[in-house]
Amino acid sequence: MSDAYDLVVIGGGPGGYVAAIRAAQLGMKTACVEMRGSLGGTCLNVGCIPSKHLLHASHAYEEAGHAFANLGVKVSGLELDLKQMLKSKDEVVDGLTSGIEFLFKKNKVDYVIGRGSIKGAGTIIATADDGKETTLKTKNILIATGSETTPLPGIEIDEKKIVSSTGALDLPKVPKKMVIIGGGVIGLELGVVWRRLGAEVEVVEFLDRILPTMDLELGKHMQRSLKKAGFTFRLSTKVTAAKTTRGGVTLTVEPAKGGDAEDIKADVALVAIGRRPYTEGLGLEEAGVEMDRGKVKIDSHYRTNVAGIWAIGDVVDGPMLAHKAEDEGSVAVEIMAGQAGHIDYDCIPSVVYTWPEVASVGRTEEQLKEQGIAYKVGKFPFQANSRARASGGGEGFVKILAEAETDQVLGAHIIGPDAGTLIAEIALGMEFGASSEDIARTCHAHPTLNEAVKEAALAVDGRALHM
Repeated sequence: MSDAYDLVVIGGGPGGYVAAIRAAQLGMKTACVEMRGSLGGTCLNVGCIPSKHLLHASHAYEEAGHAFANLGVKVSGLELDLKQMLKSKDEVVDGLTSGIEFLFKKNKVDYVIGRGSIKGAGTIIATADDGKETTLKTKNILIATGSETTPLPGIEIDEKKIVSSTGALDLPKVPKKMVIIGGGVIGLELGVVWRRLGAEVEVVEFLDRILPTMDLELGKHMQRSLKKAGFTFRLSTKVTAAKTTRGGVTLTVEPAKGGDAEDIKADVALVAIGRRPYTEGLGLEEAGVEMDRGKVKIDSHYRTNVAGIWAIGDVVDGPMLAHKAEDEGSVAVEIMAGQAGHIDYDCIPSVVYTWPEVASVGRTEEQLKEQGIAYKVGKFPFQANSRARASGGGEGFVKILAEAETDQVLGAHIIGPDAGTLIAEIALGMEFGASSEDIARTCHAHPTLNEAVKEAALAVDGRALHM
């Protein structure tokens, strides 16, 4: 391509495609290089979106089999059609990926299919699967290649019996037993899907708790909830080996601090110990880009040490979240265009889309204690919320943490119905420096789940009305 671009984005995931669209809106001649052959990255193709569809579908199946009768809705002949469930999931993904292609055309973003790599200042080579190379000249390069499953040493993922999150989205049949290696968000969400569909699920976690990055109280409540749903847990346990057999897979485990080993047999093992930045073959080292513990090192404006090369999303420091990458993509190109941009990283919410949902924003109690910050706690149970009770979702609570003297909200943690939606109100308040009193004095519609947020804010001052 003879004409130089203002920006070439390497990676078409949430951070990359949003950055490309925003750059085009700002008048920049933009191209996006993506090797997958479909836009949306891991999140849309084999992550956030397909897993949420399966969570929704499996929840409907479980409700029909167990909860409808109590509501006076009798269901007979209930049957799982897994093939159709997976087909429906794929249709959702296909529709959304084609939607992004439409947005690229609408905003005049050039979409180049191929594996992008940096070849000198302002030059990118996009190599297609058939070996054909396309050369792109550009003023700026934005690295937005996301992340990949972190491998477990000595364990080979075949996506059949030992699977990553990708393989766990397309199992041809419901396993009798699934062992999940890792008690984080990805493993728990996919474990919930297959447990609802009939699998026995066991979680093996190296640490002494699940959801280790979230508030401790949330993790404990979540573990109790999953135990009621049929999960079993082996905490403080490490997996040292795994081998496939004709009937499934055999895992060797032992206490994290050392001790006697034992074997666990399962039909499928899911490796979900986290994700790592995807920087393979980008030519970063050759270009002189500094790295820090496997991540691209950037300044506060997303610039690397090499002029004209920028980076966002999972390849840089911070939480590996699609919405964090999207915001960074927009802010980075706005700075390129000479505008101001800023993200408050204390106000980025995190959600686990199980049932009940778990959501968190800001600092945890453990972090506040470690930092020596005096704080107050306000909690309110969904059991006392009329909308939750009327909808059969009375499990869980809202917890708000506020600075003791100023009452400024420092963090919030929710486990319960639609927690991922409810957390947005508190995140918005925190962006504006809200106090718990600000939230408490805001009139909330009745009956809504949001009233639990108001009551938790009232409880910070010891004056919850319905508890």
